[in-house]
Amino acid sequence: MNYRLQRAVTDNLPQVLPLVQAYHLFENIQMTDESRNQAVGRLLSDSSLGGIWLIVVDTAISGYIALTFGYSIEFGGKDAFIDEFYIRPEFRGQGLGKHTLSQIQQEAKLLNIRALHLEVARLNTRAQKLYAQTNFQTRNKYMLMSARLT
Repeated sequence: MNYRLQRAVTDNLPQVLPLVQAYHLFENIQMTDESRNQAVGRLLSDSSLGGIWLIVVDTAISGYIALTFGYSIEFGGKDAFIDEFYIRPEFRGQGLGKHTLSQIQQEAKLLNIRALHLEVARLNTRAQKLYAQTNFQTRNKYMLMSARLT
């Protein structure tokens, strides 16, 4: 199996959108196609916001991982969230998740990211185990909270 991460560019929008739509369906994320198209297009066209990496196995696009950038005083510089991470069902269970998380950490280091964060469902113990195997730790002192500003 030939595996690689490939940073997506604007021309990859037609390949990325169906994957994002599948992830949103899987996670029950409600979003119009127009809003999804705009959000993904903006991330692909403005590298200061972050980026999307395609997970490629041989010649097939098997999924994607999206990073969005921020800044942390606590971590002393740029940080990033793994905003979305999706592997198509037929490619799951082959070690791609673990490999992708290790590779995206290397990509983040090259981008001078000091810390990576992610959010995982409390009931998704399988994903929690995967994340723990790739150096992510629960920060029990903190709880992620969000306020939608739209």
